[in-house]
Amino acid sequence: MQLTPHLQFDGNCAAAFDFYARCLGGTILMMLKAGESPMAAQVPADKRDTIIHARMQVGDTLLMGADAMMGPYTPPAGFTVTLNVDDPAEAECVFAALAEGGTVRMALTETFWAHRFGVLVDRFGTPWMINCEKTPG
Repeated sequence: MQLTPHLQFDGNCAAAFDFYARCLGGTILMMLKAGESPMAAQVPADKRDTIIHARMQVGDTLLMGADAMMGPYTPPAGFTVTLNVDDPAEAECVFAALAEGGTVRMALTETFWAHRFGVLVDRFGTPWMINCEKTPG
């Protein structure tokens, strides 16, 4: 069993996944537009470029996403995508990249449990925690 985050976007899923691939060193495995799908004939012309399925490999983890298709878009709430990294320098690079154009909620800093820990909301409205834990010992 594998737990995979799935993010929803307000028409900018493709841009978000390009951004995440650049920030996280991920590889986009699939980016399917509504107008390229088997249901293309039923999709209104103004929705044909929306993404109905995106999948990206980041290390050993998948990240999935899509543009909201059913009803109005609702901004994310009640969750945070946590990125655990092993190296403080990597935590700093990833935090800075994801924070570009976003909002830092807690600056990346050392805590009692982590070499680096910080919280931000990226330019697409996705909340992130970057965590570089200290090795117990």
